[in-house]
Amino acid sequence: MRHDWNSLLTDDLSLRVTKYSKDFFPHKSVMIQYLNDFTRHYQLNVQYETDIRNITPSQWPGGKFTMQDQFANIYSCAVVIVATGYSKEKLATFPGSEHTVSYGDMSMNPDDYLGHSVLILGRGNSGFETADGILSSTNFIHMLSRSRVKLSWETHYVGDLRAINNGLLDTYQLKSLDGVLEAPVSALNIVKLDNGKLRVKIDEKYTFDNYAMRCDYDTIISCLGFVYDFSIFNQSAAHPTPHKRFSKFPSIHQNYESDSIAGLFFAGTSTHSLDFKRSAGGFIHGFRYTTRALFHLLEWKYQGVKWPSTSYSWLSLSNAIIKRVNEASGTYQMFGVLGDVMLIDDEEKRVILLEEFPVKLLGRLYEHSGHNHTRSIVMLFEYGKDFSGPGKDIFRTTRSTGEPYEAHTSNFLHPTFYYYKTSPTEDDLDSLTYPDILPNPDRLHHIVEDFLTDFDARKSHILPLRRYLETCLGTDLRHHFQDECFELALAHKTLPLDCEERYMANMGLGVLS
Repeated sequence: MRHDWNSLLTDDLSLRVTKYSKDFFPHKSVMIQYLNDFTRHYQLNVQYETDIRNITPSQWPGGKFTMQDQFANIYSCAVVIVATGYSKEKLATFPGSEHTVSYGDMSMNPDDYLGHSVLILGRGNSGFETADGILSSTNFIHMLSRSRVKLSWETHYVGDLRAINNGLLDTYQLKSLDGVLEAPVSALNIVKLDNGKLRVKIDEKYTFDNYAMRCDYDTIISCLGFVYDFSIFNQSAAHPTPHKRFSKFPSIHQNYESDSIAGLFFAGTSTHSLDFKRSAGGFIHGFRYTTRALFHLLEWKYQGVKWPSTSYSWLSLSNAIIKRVNEASGTYQMFGVLGDVMLIDDEEKRVILLEEFPVKLLGRLYEHSGHNHTRSIVMLFEYGKDFSGPGKDIFRTTRSTGEPYEAHTSNFLHPTFYYYKTSPTEDDLDSLTYPDILPNPDRLHHIVEDFLTDFDARKSHILPLRRYLETCLGTDLRHHFQDECFELALAHKTLPLDCEERYMANMGLGVLS
């Protein structure tokens, strides 16, 4: 699942998108068929062709939400989970914007643009896939947006421009008349001429007499992306508001609950404000894991079911961690957001592992999981903090390291470990600024990046991890032969943990005592 970007979480191997298509980027029809089959297989109670509106919270604590459909049928429930994504097209609004055609309404037939001079507003994936679709037919294509092009291979954010869509960058740089421009769309003024051509006038402070868009266009297409549709909520009652920084998402807490309406939760792309431009929460391969995290949070909040956990002895912890960092997909895809939290039990010399927990909730762990702790180790996958970003040369010769002693300089995705003698507080977490993910730990460890992303090298990966765990736990985690334990028992009052728990408890001197 680390490299399956489209499937939902299931133990049934037949319900994977890879069984439906061998294409690297499957056609949208594949996803429709897949979701229908998934629903039928699990007999999910889905009500189709229902347009929900007027979602209204109760006016008193403990009351229910109400809502209605297009036929005026009324529904009520105690908890609402909204997973509608941000599916409302963002339309251009400036003088003459009525002369543009929207991304949702444009013709998909390249022949309709034969010989046309085209201006595309917006330079995200929707804008570039539009350009690629008509590139072979047009006279030329210009693309306009306020900010520069951000390439996903530079930023490591899959919502930025993907390689499959960026063919126009070649024709721009290889002098084929196409081009990309920076200017605010709001500064445009489009005038339709008598011959049907469209002329772009722009605020004088952005132009010279040789400004780039002084030519006339046959077609102007608006591809400005999408925003969240808040109209489904009752606007005269309490309703969620846009996020202060990322207005195309609703404003929510770290537990996916609306920050203004108790009992209203969000799932899927709608929660992407928590990791926008930082991780994969806006996409299937990311939000399938945050949605599972929401399920566990709701189980504890409303049904008293603790966050699922497994228990490991200190001696087996290193093996358990190596297995997780090489196989777990939730921490890998939701890097920097979901982490494996290891709660240290000093009395039993065991560790309680909570898999794929939202690390920003560590400050109120019991409230959100039902587990108490003092000491803990948190494992996250992270990129190097200065590795990626617009304009960064991520192909530079110094882009990676393989030396264990330089693990802290690793750039590509790799496991990091934060050890806390006492849990970070909510204030500690709230005061962080990007790119910091967690407060400064008492001890920090990086497993050196690996070209194969297989962190199983004995000397480079496993041995440094074991030494780190020994330092955090304050004990020797090496395994010993029986004769070594026997000799140590004759000469020392304190024995390594391995000898205490295995040799002394089950054989030799342990039997006699």
